[in-house]
Amino acid sequence: QVQLVESGGGLVQNGGSLRLSCAASGIIFGAYGVAWYRQAPGKQREFVARVTSDGYTNYLDSVKGRFTISRDNAKNTVLLQMNSLNLEDTAVYYCKLSKPGAVYWGQGTQVTVSS
Repeated sequence: QVQLVESGGGLVQNGGSLRLSCAASGIIFGAYGVAWYRQAPGKQREFVARVTSDGYTNYLDSVKGRFTISRDNAKNTVLLQMNSLNLEDTAVYYCKLSKPGAVYWGQGTQVTVSS
């Protein structure tokens, strides 16, 4: 059974940094793309960043230059390094793994940026 578990969220001051981790089990992780999404209160879930199986990355415009997504296939883990956090980054962050015929989501990790 495929499981994705996010960690690393928390409370951080405006301008601070956090590193989120998404650990996968039950799947050959390196064969698939993995993405981070976020959902703020009262808003729809939105795409944040993605890394393909061969390492190609793309980002939401508002996080370009501040967030970096990376993957360690040996550890079945995808990281999201978030720098220069601002109040608009407050949300629950989810990782998503897509494969033909199936999509898997983690349970989410809360990121709160305070002023």
